[in-house]
Amino acid sequence: MKNKTVTRINRGTGGHWVGDGFPVSTLFSYDTQGPDISPFLLLDYAGPAAFEPADKPRGVEKHPHRGFETVTVVYQGEVEHKDNAGNSGKIGPGDVQWMTAARGILHEEMHGRDFTRKGGTLEMIQLWVNLPAADKMGDPRYQEILNKDIPVADLPGDAGHVRLIAGKYDGKDGAAETFTPLNLWDMRLKGGKSVTLSIPEGHNASLLVLSGKVGAGGETLGKKELAQFTREGDTLTLDVQEDTVALLMSGEPIDEPIVGRGPFVMNTHDEIRAAMNDYAAGRF
Repeated sequence: MKNKTVTRINRGTGGHWVGDGFPVSTLFSYDTQGPDISPFLLLDYAGPAAFEPADKPRGVEKHPHRGFETVTVVYQGEVEHKDNAGNSGKIGPGDVQWMTAARGILHEEMHGRDFTRKGGTLEMIQLWVNLPAADKMGDPRYQEILNKDIPVADLPGDAGHVRLIAGKYDGKDGAAETFTPLNLWDMRLKGGKSVTLSIPEGHNASLLVLSGKVGAGGETLGKKELAQFTREGDTLTLDVQEDTVALLMSGEPIDEPIVGRGPFVMNTHDEIRAAMNDYAAGRF
């Protein structure tokens, strides 16, 4: 057993708007970190942000994706999804939307109509997950994973619990189907406790703290801070200084070229040009 150590800490300073509904901080991106975060491509943390009641839902209207998956985890608020493959749904606190764009999809992500009418606080993350070259032009897919359907595992020593969105923990399987081996664990950790997690050797791993304070890999993380860890090592010890909400992501790297432009992530520039042409020609 060997502990993974911190290679980088990203802090959610600054930010930008996605559409008119999601004020986000980008905590990692393949543009600058590429293989260091593979199989993940991007992590946006939206909010927490307060919205006044309104008549018209805010959000991001119809837009395309190709070559990867988007994973949306809601902590506060409500988001409605609709795409041109006929999928639609609404997710609220604790729910997850796992959308596989693959060869191409058009979708919109808007505040829920009830949330729009009443107003309130929105807090969510969106994670982009890469697809292997062999699956990039496959069929689109949509997984709506409700809070009640996500397995929960208790951590040893009464240190808290893990919601298994994807991957495995303590013999339990996560709720999502994935194309490559990865873990996505939504954790509630108790202050004053310490816990050691098993993370596969060779996985890229990151830990995002949404609230609280926790020591990991020799560093201390607070709210809206994300640590990235070495591929070497098969354990991660967390020393929880305050009650903490954290999201752990780990995955087997996809050792293939990454070429992206806007909402398209493929393996070559020719494939990006083809995606742009297909979208312009209405072939998504």
